[in-house]
Order: sequence, then C-alpha cells, then structure tokens
Amino acid sequence: MRRLPHVNWLRTFEAAARHSSFAAAADELLLTPAAVSQQIKLLEETLEMKLFKRLPKGVELTDIGQAYAQPVRASFHDLKTATDDLFKPKTKTSLRVRASISFGVLVLAPRLHEFRALHPEIDIVLSTIVWSDRMSDATIDVDIRYGAGDWPEQDIWPLGKGQATLVCNPNDAALFQRDPSRLKDADIVPIIGSENDWPLMFQQLGLDCPVPQPWMPVDSSLLALESIATGRGVAIVNKMFSKGHIKRGLLATPFEQTLKTQNGFYFVAHPDPKKRQQIMIFYDWLTSITV
Repeated sequence: MRRLPHVNWLRTFEAAARHSSFAAAADELLLTPAAVSQQIKLLEETLEMKLFKRLPKGVELTDIGQAYAQPVRASFHDLKTATDDLFKPKTKTSLRVRASISFGVLVLAPRLHEFRALHPEIDIVLSTIVWSDRMSDATIDVDIRYGAGDWPEQDIWPLGKGQATLVCNPNDAALFQRDPSRLKDADIVPIIGSENDWPLMFQQLGLDCPVPQPWMPVDSSLLALESIATGRGVAIVNKMFSKGHIKRGLLATPFEQTLKTQNGFYFVAHPDPKKRQQIMIFYDWLTSITV
C-alpha cells in the first residue's frame, strides 16, 4: 500500500489548486513561492504523476491533478469540521435550578458533580425551598416540585412517584423485625402532608392497632431523616431520599413493605427558548438518576 504523502505537501497542493497560482498559495500559507514550488515537486515525485501544467503565467491542474484536488479538499474540510465540533470552546451557560429542600440536599447536591463532568459548559446554580406551587421567581429556569402536577405552568414533566419505606435507627431495626407491634409505642416522626401513610403502613404490616400520636411532625424528609439519625424515632420516607443514610449506616429499614407515595416529583421548566436546549439536557440527566 502506498504511503500517504506528507500532510504539508497536501496542504500546499490544495491551496495552489484552489488559487491556480503558486504565488497566491504562498501568500496564504506564509511561504515563499519557491517553497511552494519545491513542495509541489516533491509531491509529484512521490506520486510519480504531474499534478500541474506550468504555464508562462501561472499554473493549471492536469486531469489527474483535478481529480486528486477534489478528495484532498474534501478531506481537509472534513478534518476542520471535526476539529471545530469536538474541540472548539463551548459557550458557558448558567441554569438556575430550584428544588424542594429534601430533593436538593439528598438527590441533587451529592450528584451534581456527575452532571458537571458530562456538561462542563452548563453551570448549575442550585437553591432550595420547603414548599413551592408556582414559579413566581423570574430568575428560576427549573423548579423541581412535589405534588400532583396540577400547576398553571405549561411545561411540567413527571420525575416519578417512587416508593416510601419505614426507616429507623439501626439499633431499633432488629427489635421491630422481631416484634412489629413495638411500633404502637414508637416515636412517630410524620412528614406534614403524608400523615395518611402511617395507617396504610400499619395495615401492610398486619398491625391491628391505632397509630401512636406523633412525637415530632416535620415539614420535610430531610428533617425526618436527620432527626432519626440521632437515635430516636421512626418515619416513612421516599426511598430516593433515605438510601444515602442507609448506605452510610445511619439508618435502617426493618421491613420490606413499601408504599407508593401519594404524589410525585415534577420538573417544571421556564418557557425560555434561549435556555431550552440546556433545560432538556438537564432533564434527560435528571431522569436517568431518578428512575
């Protein structure tokens, strides 16, 4: 197989063919006309074929030179396009994301470094809120909310309802496993808005007794998890939120029974066409980590 000619010779040949002039090619490539002529001569000797007719004024491609110039020019064009697409600096964009405090702290914050590694051109500015039912803040591009999805915005996409399970301190897990009826005397930490989960969980566990009075109601899963991690209380928490505490050994799940959460998390997007591409990139990534 014939070895490819030197790339500099090909580059010089492409410029001379395009201009039909060694002098014009020399000006473009910042060479002398003599250097251009020498490189063309070396290329012709390597290929054992004349590529140009030397005329009294200028040069003209031979038939084989004309045929060769087209693929050489196309190759340089393809190479430039690939280089620009793959290595050109990407424009930085900020995406302002607001989430419920539990979702922001327990789901997003621990994994945003993964998104940054995939999309260094998009800076995420993260803020949190306990409850949200509207995008009243004009500086928000994405709002991640918990609810039924019946808000006035147009672009609302589900992130999944998920499953909730009972969690407690690891020291109490074995006691509840041996005797689930101990729950009737447990320190219940209900999450405001999800109080009805407790009768359903007692029913699944086969406990024919009333749910004890709440020990300390809280307004977020984050508060419930942190309260129980100190050693006291039980709560029913979305598995998406509790898995980090369980993995670190701070909490345990004494039972396999789960409940479908009453509502779900939704991705609410601001209708800004300038940010549409970045919003969809973030949504695709988010759905991949919350399935």
